[in-house]
Amino acid sequence: MILDGIGASSGVAIGKVFIKKQGTSKVPNTKIENVEAEIKRFEEAKEEALKELQVLYTKAVEEVGEEHAGIFDVHQMLVQDLDLNDQVVNFITEDKYNAAYAVSEAAVIIAAMFESMDDPYLQERAADIRDISKRLIGILTGEKEVSLADLQEPVILVAKDLFPSDTIQMNKKFVLGFITEDGGKMSHSAILARTMQIPAVVGLENALTKFNNDDIIILDGKNGKVYTEPTEEMVAEWTLEQEKYRNYKEELQKLIGTPNVTIDGVHIEVNANIGSPDDIENVLANDAKGVGLFRSEFLYMDGKALPTEEMQYEAYKKVLEAMEDRVIIRTLDVGGDKELPYLNIPKEENPFLGYRAIRVCLDQPELFKTQLRALLRASVHGKLGIMFPMIATVDEIKAARKVLEETKQELLAEGIAVSEDIEVGMMIETPAAALVSDLLAKEVDFFSIGTNDLTQYTMAVDRMNAKIAHLYDTHNLAILRSIKMVADNAHKAGIWVGICGESAADTTLTETYLAMGIDELSVSAPSVLEVRKKIQQVDTQKAKASLNL
Repeated sequence: MILDGIGASSGVAIGKVFIKKQGTSKVPNTKIENVEAEIKRFEEAKEEALKELQVLYTKAVEEVGEEHAGIFDVHQMLVQDLDLNDQVVNFITEDKYNAAYAVSEAAVIIAAMFESMDDPYLQERAADIRDISKRLIGILTGEKEVSLADLQEPVILVAKDLFPSDTIQMNKKFVLGFITEDGGKMSHSAILARTMQIPAVVGLENALTKFNNDDIIILDGKNGKVYTEPTEEMVAEWTLEQEKYRNYKEELQKLIGTPNVTIDGVHIEVNANIGSPDDIENVLANDAKGVGLFRSEFLYMDGKALPTEEMQYEAYKKVLEAMEDRVIIRTLDVGGDKELPYLNIPKEENPFLGYRAIRVCLDQPELFKTQLRALLRASVHGKLGIMFPMIATVDEIKAARKVLEETKQELLAEGIAVSEDIEVGMMIETPAAALVSDLLAKEVDFFSIGTNDLTQYTMAVDRMNAKIAHLYDTHNLAILRSIKMVADNAHKAGIWVGICGESAADTTLTETYLAMGIDELSVSAPSVLEVRKKIQQVDTQKAKASLNL
């Protein structure tokens, strides 16, 4: 049989199935008498969970870098979340539930509430609530699940879902690939799988009923296919595909030091996306010369309080000094799926359409200016680009630039040097911005198209919802026409345009993007050489002649 899921991480896995069963045994509801003692047990369990999560964070930084490790910071914040805490304490106090049962019941209520809102931010929080509740219950009952780090033989994991803590604990030596019933291409586990280069298929309906332990299967992570009961001939054929993929990855290494130039001599910038100065080592190893997107919000998510101007300055300086070419730093982009409890951003029914990104910064000018001061001070250490996120109107970009100029003049008045060669740009993430990109282009030095949000907003599709995953399609004509319109308007105004969303690394779209005149593609570090290879195979004149939108 051929089973269809969502290809989440490329590569081929051939091996035995190992089914990771969810803990289905209900936590016993044992009534307690000493409320204060039970609340104390809950508080102690929280402290133990925080210690475990810090260990996981450290391991994640080593395995996948600081950006992806940030999820465990979020988990630490959720362990201390007042809503969860109040719900658990209320169950213990009012209903005399034991702590483990109180956590179990509170998690069900909160996760269900998040899940019912049907948007990416809330769905992610639901999975995270389940993850931390599982951890707390394990500590309280002394019955922790077997860690995936303890696997003793190579297997293909099958699970309803894999939490980030599951994924990061995988022993890569023994995890050939994984399959989940839930999740989408942009789920935490899918992103971690790509970073760790583990083949994965997600969103495979009723996966747990399709396999038995020790079944031999073939997993095609690129195309989202799983082959059950393969014949010897199929195993031989896919073993050959596996070998081809390994050779392909080795061949890519030979492209280090070669230019990002098409057959007809057109140079395209291929830069890297990062979330932390610690990611630079991987960027340089993959031969990127510049950074097309530094997600500065991860500097804010790494601590329990706002990073100071000095802390930010040192981080930006480190990246600028390390890179040969331009470094584009996106200003604070919080809200949506990025929560900062210490900012007291109110919970919203639809945070992706709410108080986020540039809207927060313009509403809190002191917060904004602290970051801009750090950026402007660091500008003398390299070639800096400052990029504003989630711009939807001309008034917003004018307001952002006004605050930037005010900050610059304040620094100069203090005798602090600022580079005169800073590019100022904005992200195109909303249909509104795309439609008025001719006007916006007059206000900036460049555009960078965030195809993740642009696709989500244009298609009205929750990109985490497996039921409608087929509609989240960056190949859709509406998306491609929007990108072409933005590129045309940028070039008419004499500015350059890049793409920094996930689709920048989609080599099936590279030729189309080059035909549109896209000047820069910014991708995760492991994708740099693959995109370079594709660019070197494209004739842009022929591509333009065949472009049909």
